[in-house]
Amino acid sequence: MNKELLKKLSEAVGLGHITEAAEIAKAELLKYGTVRDFGSIGLIAEIDKGKEKTVMLEAHIDEVGFIVTHVFESGFLKVSNVGGNDGRILPATPVTVHGKTDIPAVFSSNPPHLSGESEVKTADEALLDTGLGEKAKDIVSPGDYVTYEKKLQELSGGRVCGKSLDDRAAVACLLEVASRVYDKDLPVNVIFCLSEQEELGTRGAKTAAFSIDCDEAVAVDVSFGDAPDVSPTKCGRLGGGAMIGISPILNRKITDKLTSVAKVDNIPHQFEVMGGTTSTDADVISVSKDGIPCGLLSIPLRNMHTPAEVIDMADLDSICDILEGYLLSGGAL
Repeated sequence: MNKELLKKLSEAVGLGHITEAAEIAKAELLKYGTVRDFGSIGLIAEIDKGKEKTVMLEAHIDEVGFIVTHVFESGFLKVSNVGGNDGRILPATPVTVHGKTDIPAVFSSNPPHLSGESEVKTADEALLDTGLGEKAKDIVSPGDYVTYEKKLQELSGGRVCGKSLDDRAAVACLLEVASRVYDKDLPVNVIFCLSEQEELGTRGAKTAAFSIDCDEAVAVDVSFGDAPDVSPTKCGRLGGGAMIGISPILNRKITDKLTSVAKVDNIPHQFEVMGGTTSTDADVISVSKDGIPCGLLSIPLRNMHTPAEVIDMADLDSICDILEGYLLSGGAL
């Protein structure tokens, strides 16, 4: 796995009309095939091997963040959520405001000595401190986007911490798979779809899947990683390998083939069983057009929707190995 590419993707901005992450991914995909850029829908690249069957691999490239709703004369900003941010971590969190120029800011926080029972729980209750005073209105306007300010940090044991690993870690996996298979004699054509607006209701994947002619698909996302206060029945283990999704909305033949590849090639894996929908792009891909058979692989991730998301690099290798084997074997259907 290319850790430097993961770092670039994690630290880039991908919110609304700001497409830094997509431009990085596009430059990589152009090495392996043609790329169609649909803007607010996402990127679609194809490795055409002239085969009758086509497999789509999908991950979303957008991130959670905020949008400015009001600029005060004092230089403080009122914001609202873009996607499902964890409001508990907002006080004292550094961010970047993407105005006429990018400016640093921080969510204001009352000192514990003065704090009462009323604490910030959502972005709508918070204020951003720009330090600009009355000059803020010259640089920042309502409608400007705000993103977490966080550099990817290496932790011990092969783990990394950063922002937007949901779902840039999966994007990095798809780009790695593209680099592995583009010059091989594949039995299938492969489409790589990097969709936008998943955090706003799987909007990009819904439209992108409708425009793609494929026979089957595998979505790649993140899921809940183990932590001391999280029930082991509700999460995956970091370092335990790819989480293979099992759900009524997922195609069982694809799920079984992903499992078979992992077992035959001795690739670390674990299972994520869901009694209904998956809360990923797989939900809308599976009902696009007259239905696209879809499977799901997920990366265990801690601290979801915060600037301190944690993953294990070994799990990304597991995802890549399974997908490579899946494509080389011709898929499931």
